[in-house]
Amino acid sequence: MTVRLTIRTTIWRSQVARVANAVDGLVPVIKGNGYGFGRNWLAHTAAQFCDTVAVGTVHELDGLPDELTPVVLTPTLTAPTSTNPILTVGADEHLTALAGWNGRVLVKLASPMRRFGRDVAFIDRVLACGLEVVGVSVHPQLAGSGAEHAAIIAELLPAIDPAIPVWVSHLDLDSYAQLPTTHSYRLRLGTTLWHGDKQALHLTADVIDINSVNAGDNAGYRMGPVGGNGHLVMIGAGTANGITAIDQGEHGSLSPFHFERTRLALHEAPHMHTSMVFVPDGSPLPSIGDPVDLQRPMHMTAVDEYEWL
Repeated sequence: MTVRLTIRTTIWRSQVARVANAVDGLVPVIKGNGYGFGRNWLAHTAAQFCDTVAVGTVHELDGLPDELTPVVLTPTLTAPTSTNPILTVGADEHLTALAGWNGRVLVKLASPMRRFGRDVAFIDRVLACGLEVVGVSVHPQLAGSGAEHAAIIAELLPAIDPAIPVWVSHLDLDSYAQLPTTHSYRLRLGTTLWHGDKQALHLTADVIDINSVNAGDNAGYRMGPVGGNGHLVMIGAGTANGITAIDQGEHGSLSPFHFERTRLALHEAPHMHTSMVFVPDGSPLPSIGDPVDLQRPMHMTAVDEYEWL
């Protein structure tokens, strides 16, 4: 086991309960690998306090509790065999792909993100296909504030039949509570629900090998020059675990690894199951088998081992 998630159980469950009790119309998101907890395990946890969850694609439907209604957030070009899941449609081609399928759908409306979705007139085209519209979906961008996201949603409301629920995301709880009372809403939450209290979560990866190096040496897949005299430390976590450098925009990127409160510099970009970092002489050096701290969005990481405290 090389990537380990440690959870302070009482704090984590208290945070989840607080959010679940505060949100009327909550739809927990369990897409991908379940925000680091495992999708099916997280679905069974969500089933304790809700009746509907959101998954990423039709390929994430297997293994969910029977009592849950899954909502598929990404449009599919192949209709599932079951009409139990609620599918998302955002283009006429999505409707064509669902010909002969008579289930329920969310109609994706266009937002400034320009990802997928159409204008409000698309709702009528969906209804004309004989599909049951259970709501419209508005997906604002991540950039900007909750108030700005709420304003994007509010601009669309006058053209939406008040009888149709509006499913929204990327809103903080205060902004969600202040949406106009003309419509009913459902709020999709993932990060806020599962990762809301960072004190409850600690992610580490194990050191699996160490090699000494000198200034002028070359190493790695691309044989790049090492940073000086010191050691190359192999960490058992890589792109297969969702590990990448942390993008800092115009300021470049940072390593996600820390040891004894010191950031470990990446020698080169992480690879499948291993990341190579350089530790100069005089800096804290871990030993083989030691854990290093991992600064990384949890839902991007494939975890090998869990520890509940």
